Amino acid sequence: MSMAVVGMIAGLALGFAGYFGGFGAFLLVAALGAVGFVVGRFLDGDLDPGEFFRPRDRDREGRRR
Repeated sequence: MSMAVVGMIAGLALGFAGYFGGFGAFLLVAALGAVGFVVGRFLDGDLDPGEFFRPRDRDREGRRR
């Protein structure tokens, strides 16, 4: 399935949620879609969990580099 079709389906879902459920439902569908996207990237192997939980580089005084 192409990314254009996936984007169209996501847009339709957000449109229906906004029309029938209001702005709160629109935000809920958008947030769950984003979570599903990240989980899907993890399962495909495109993202590594360490990218989110790796400590940042700091010098001896605790300042970021």
